[in-house]
Amino acid sequence: MNKKISWILAITIFIVMVPVSFFYVLNNGNPYTKYINNNHVPTYLNEKGYTKNDIKEMSYVEPKYLINKDFYHGHYMVIFKDEPNMTYYYGVTKKGKEVKQFCEKDVLLKDGVTDLTEDKTKHSEKKCVSSLKNRDR
Repeated sequence: MNKKISWILAITIFIVMVPVSFFYVLNNGNPYTKYINNNHVPTYLNEKGYTKNDIKEMSYVEPKYLINKDFYHGHYMVIFKDEPNMTYYYGVTKKGKEVKQFCEKDVLLKDGVTDLTEDKTKHSEKKCVSSLKNRDR
């Protein structure tokens, strides 16, 4: 009788945990991707010479659209204090776990609308990668 109860309990836990896990990842993003970004991007920015005093805001973000398949899906958003209307994005490659800046940046316009730009800006890196290319899966 104990084996039967154990199996029923195990199957019930499995049936409950699969949807719960699915909805967690759907709403919060992949925890592994978040961990990779949170460890690699701040270190990369520090190596580039940026300090906490240079950065107004930085955090992990989970885009709602497909990005370059060479990168982990989630990426890092950074707003610098001297460019408060510009949002930069950084990604981590799947191979080698290298941090790269994405060419696409969000610009907050005076009328409150956010626009996408690939123009050179103050904190643009010489070699950036397009997050919108190589997206076929």
